[in-house]
Amino acid sequence: MNHRSLAFRLTVWYAVLLSAAFALAGITTYFGVEEYLRANLADSLQRRTAQVQKILQTATVPLSVATISSAIETQITPAFANRFVRITLWPDALVYRSDAPANHSFDPKLVAPPVVWPQQFKTRRVTMPGGGPLLVGSVRYVTAGGDYLIELGSSLEPIEAVRDRLLILLGLLLPVLVLLAAAGGYLLVDRALRPVDEMSHTAAQISIKDLDARLPVLPTGDALQRLSVSLNHMLGRLRESVQTSQRFLADASHELRTPLTIIKGELEEIVAAPHCEPEAADRVGSVLEEVGRLQHLIEGLLVLSRLDAGEAQRELVHVDLSELVVSTAEQMRLVAEDRGIQLELSIWRPVLVRGDRGRLKQVIVNLLDNAIRFTPRGGAVTLLTDEADSYILLEVRDTGIGIPAGAIPHVFDRFFRVDDARSREDGGAGLGLSIVKSICAAHDAEIDVDSHPGQGSCFRLKFRRPSVAAGLPQASAPQDDSGVFDSKGALRRRVIGSPSKLR
Repeated sequence: MNHRSLAFRLTVWYAVLLSAAFALAGITTYFGVEEYLRANLADSLQRRTAQVQKILQTATVPLSVATISSAIETQITPAFANRFVRITLWPDALVYRSDAPANHSFDPKLVAPPVVWPQQFKTRRVTMPGGGPLLVGSVRYVTAGGDYLIELGSSLEPIEAVRDRLLILLGLLLPVLVLLAAAGGYLLVDRALRPVDEMSHTAAQISIKDLDARLPVLPTGDALQRLSVSLNHMLGRLRESVQTSQRFLADASHELRTPLTIIKGELEEIVAAPHCEPEAADRVGSVLEEVGRLQHLIEGLLVLSRLDAGEAQRELVHVDLSELVVSTAEQMRLVAEDRGIQLELSIWRPVLVRGDRGRLKQVIVNLLDNAIRFTPRGGAVTLLTDEADSYILLEVRDTGIGIPAGAIPHVFDRFFRVDDARSREDGGAGLGLSIVKSICAAHDAEIDVDSHPGQGSCFRLKFRRPSVAAGLPQASAPQDDSGVFDSKGALRRRVIGSPSKLR
């Protein structure tokens, strides 16, 4: 679980607030139940005090202790009801005191009298030595027979037992309620944020080639709806801006091709003229090199603009990648021999991919040319094709100078060159790998690079296997006169062009 996610933080806040509410409710319940039980007990003692007052009021004068005791034992039954009853005649003459209760929860002889006789019924808590507490209610009652203090009490142990059980129940129940509430809150928050996840999923699928897609607009009438509408408006403006840039790039590149071709032709005529002086020919030759570099740059920009427009996805067919690698390597054999590079093929069988044959060949050419240009004389470049359960593999490895670790994340960026001076000498404009990346994206293929300075580089392409539903044809053995395939149609490892041929 992501502890920094919005859903987690909302759930935590929800759980904290709910825990505080549960705790407040539990504390209120705890003290409220205790107060309610004490109030009921006090009310019961007050009613029994009224009965004692009636006994004293109706008793004959002079009052007989035996008569009072008999009436109280009959009507109040203090021992059976586990109550304490004591009647005192002013100032301290004991008239009646109940016996020990049936449950022996307290000793009536140890109950201390109040310091002041209250004029109205008043309760007090009395702590018994070696026993539980008592709630004792007392009132001063004046009759014709004398001035009396009436005291009635009952043990608080049952109330405290109920209170303790309630505390244990709350201690066990509240954590469970908090956990259930937190889980329910997480589900509610997750459901509430599900539209945001849908918007995020849709936004992640929107690319520079699919700017017509829009985020779902939820009719919630709140900030979420306003956000989705605002983002869709932003995507519309971005689409217009990208289309304007692409049109400008394509138009400018196309318009520059004609004047550059004319300039190149005129310069070549000047160099070829018999009266051209050597110094002028050298200068014109330098200009021709720059014109060639400009033409190469413009061609790359045109290719990128067409790829951005989705040209590579217009006509996809099944292409034998192994045969395409072999034929392309044969065409570039002389380039490798001129640089003293050993060109190797590690191809064992035909592998089929679905794509544009011309663009796939351009990928191989760009990667192979890149590997040859940055591999020192005497090095080797290896092309490998293979297939796995879910993808088709193409690798271009070299034993060249490698790529610094800090430059690897940027090698597919447009106009990025690891070494500007070296790239300029080789005529590179920093678009070759960008074109490869765009073609791979158009073919839904993955490309990554593994390189270490001084040890070489490996560009690895993974194409999705064509499905049977797409009408996958049976691969036939490619035909080649150079002996790349054996008699059974299987491709075998072969070296094309080695330094030994140059001697």
